[in-house]
Amino acid sequence: MNTQPQTPNLTKNQTLVFDALTRADQPMSAYTILDRLRDSGFRAPLQVYRALDKLLELGLVHRLESLNSFVACSHVEESCCRHHGTVAFAICDNCGQVQEFHDHAMDDRLTEWAKQTGFRAEKTTIELRGRCEACAG
Repeated sequence: MNTQPQTPNLTKNQTLVFDALTRADQPMSAYTILDRLRDSGFRAPLQVYRALDKLLELGLVHRLESLNSFVACSHVEESCCRHHGTVAFAICDNCGQVQEFHDHAMDDRLTEWAKQTGFRAEKTTIELRGRCEACAG
């Protein structure tokens, strides 16, 4: 499980959203986060989206495009995701488990391709969908 990083300047709402994602055992949509935080004073989706936007900017959470949901970064302590261009996720379609990983060889190959083609990548996220080891066995 992730631990809260030493990140000053998080607002109360940002901290609550980050904590909710850190405690979650699966990715959560903004509306699921809103439902979980209603007792903490959250009333509108915009409150969640504003917090998520800042957390994304800081590299503390990731958006899973294929699931339209969010997960806490599993490398927060290392500040890893703020320095790598490629973030990759293995998503189990059976149990919902999400595993974040980085592959430097993949990073190098994508960087070389972009250089050769003149493409300026601003963000690279790879999502592998399938079954985790426990569900496949």
